[in-house]
Amino acid sequence: MFGLRKPKSAKVNGRRLDEILAAHEKFTRGEPGGARANLEGADLRRLDLRGCTLRAASLRKCKLDGSDLRDSALGRIDLTGASLRKVRASNCDLTEAVADNSDWTDAVVSGSELFRISLRNATMRNCSLRGSNLRAAVLQGCDFSGADLGAASIRELDLTGVRLDGAKTADAVIRDIVRQDSGVRN
Repeated sequence: MFGLRKPKSAKVNGRRLDEILAAHEKFTRGEPGGARANLEGADLRRLDLRGCTLRAASLRKCKLDGSDLRDSALGRIDLTGASLRKVRASNCDLTEAVADNSDWTDAVVSGSELFRISLRNATMRNCSLRGSNLRAAVLQGCDFSGADLGAASIRELDLTGVRLDGAKTADAVIRDIVRQDSGVRN
């Protein structure tokens, strides 16, 4: 995408991001020289991170607004309190990620695996989750106002306190839902 920075141009705590990502990838494969990425609070806005491996990394309170994370391995990542406004994260694996209190406003997360993700009190306004798998996700207090959940798998969920005002659910697979206190209309 035009205008996105490369990881080698970004620094976190005095280290180049591309070096941190390379060490983290080694960590995920159990190779020598690997180190778990701790990018807590880092400014990673407008970065081209397509296809990166951040499985089990800490990105708590990170700013990822406008970044491109398409096709990335993000399972078990910690995105608690992160800002992901207008992020592109299509076709990502976010299995068992923790993204409580995060902001995904206007993000594109279509076709992604969000199995057992935790999105407690997250903001997903106008987010595209088209064709994504949200099975067994933790969504209490999440705001999906205006979100596109078309063709998504929405199963085995507790929608207590979830806002779905204006959300699009055409062709979504919806079953095994607790509908207490949510904006779901039959």
